[in-house]
Amino acid sequence: MGLLKFIFSKTFLVQLALAGLVFLVLLFGFSKWMAATTNHDTFTEVPNLEGKKLEITKALLEERGLALGDIEYKDYNPDFPKESVVEQNPKAGAKVKEGRKIYLSVNKSEYRLVRIPNLKDKTQRQAESTLKAIGFKIGKITYKPHFAKNAVMSLSHKGKEIKANDKLPYTSVIDLVLGDGELKYGEKDTTLDNDVVN
Repeated sequence: MGLLKFIFSKTFLVQLALAGLVFLVLLFGFSKWMAATTNHDTFTEVPNLEGKKLEITKALLEERGLALGDIEYKDYNPDFPKESVVEQNPKAGAKVKEGRKIYLSVNKSEYRLVRIPNLKDKTQRQAESTLKAIGFKIGKITYKPHFAKNAVMSLSHKGKEIKANDKLPYTSVIDLVLGDGELKYGEKDTTLDNDVVN
């Protein structure tokens, strides 16, 4: 009975009300502090960085209170300037809090090197599909006397013969020298520089 009497006493109820009031004041103060320290409801728009050099992107991010995150280098893309941004995360126009890190993918300054496969005696179709699949372009087709028609006799790049395991930059143009199928098996070529260009 003494406990119940104390709980419903005026003194206890006043102390309970004061405790509740102090709690609400502390809660309000904490929420204000959190809003101030976390930039609550303060957003900035992410600028469009694609195609811009790294030095310029850093300045643009600093102007908006944003930070530069990790940078990933992508294979060279001729559609973008060297050492420029090709992708960004978050995307341009996104609303983010100040201090947010922006992650970038940057264009390498040159193409990666690709190894030349062994295409000797392969058919023209096989050679072209293989070269295109690994990133090369097909250039001039030249024919020489040979018993196997359209069989690859040699490859060249900018007039210089290339062999299996040589390396060229991605997207290089490769010329093919093919057999014309005019010789019989075992017959020797007696012509001199008698190429026919397709």
